[in-house]
Amino acid sequence: MELGFVGLGKMGMNMVERLRRDDHKIVAFDIDKAKLDQVRSYGAMGVTQLADLVSSLSPPRGVWVMVPAGDPTEQTIRQLGALLSAGDTIIDGGNTNYHDDVRRSAELKARGIHHIDAGTSGGIWGLKVGYCLMIGGEEAIFRRYEPIFKTLAPPDGYAYMGRSGAGHYVKMIHNGIEYGLMQAYAEGMECLHKSDYSLDLARIARLWGRGSVIRSWLLELAADALSKDPRLERIRGWVADSGEGRWTVLDAIEKDVALPVIALSLFTRFRSRVDPEGRGSFAERLLAALRNEFGGHAVIENRE
Repeated sequence: MELGFVGLGKMGMNMVERLRRDDHKIVAFDIDKAKLDQVRSYGAMGVTQLADLVSSLSPPRGVWVMVPAGDPTEQTIRQLGALLSAGDTIIDGGNTNYHDDVRRSAELKARGIHHIDAGTSGGIWGLKVGYCLMIGGEEAIFRRYEPIFKTLAPPDGYAYMGRSGAGHYVKMIHNGIEYGLMQAYAEGMECLHKSDYSLDLARIARLWGRGSVIRSWLLELAADALSKDPRLERIRGWVADSGEGRWTVLDAIEKDVALPVIALSLFTRFRSRVDPEGRGSFAERLLAALRNEFGGHAVIENRE
């Protein structure tokens, strides 16, 4: 298929490479010219203006937006909306608040432009193993772009969730659950770290990944992080949150749903940032290390 692609960050660049491996025609835009040179090496076309991206595609056009949530996504979709024509489609693959999907979909529909929200999970590992895709919007448009989703996802790794916003809503809850899982692993590992036994935490994490009831990819990443830095002495326990954990808790409040584990895991991240110069607990350092392992999120190095 033919697809425009806006945003060549950690995930976007890998997504373009994966799409090109399956011979999809990609026209990519980014403000960083070095990144455009890189996607050209994959056989994609790189352009320096959104107008050039749109004019290089054949109607009905499809454009995937992979830029940071909030104002960058808002401005990008607004600009594309002014350039595209009736029958064209914008696919938002970022971490957008699902309320914004509903609003943008209605605004674009008034101009005959379709909107798909694609909750995307897989981090910096998606190039190798594929991206889990949770997709909302018109089902007919989902079907139109299914070859794209099939290329990006592993086998059975994408699915249609429902009307506009459903994809990003499911991804939001996914991230909330992720917060709770990470917190549980981090707290358990801190207990092991402070025990009276001389325990190899990386070995334990790998052991638990072989048949135990708590095995997971996050546990594999914990093992990798602990293998490289067993006491996590190189980083500080400053743990960011991307916003989706907050949105999950707010959604639960609106619906009178009790989320004690997810809420407390979010509040723990707040606490970790009270003293940016502090080293933080072992659990907080493991949380920071896990975010770096799966998403390439920056950590604050310990300079002491």
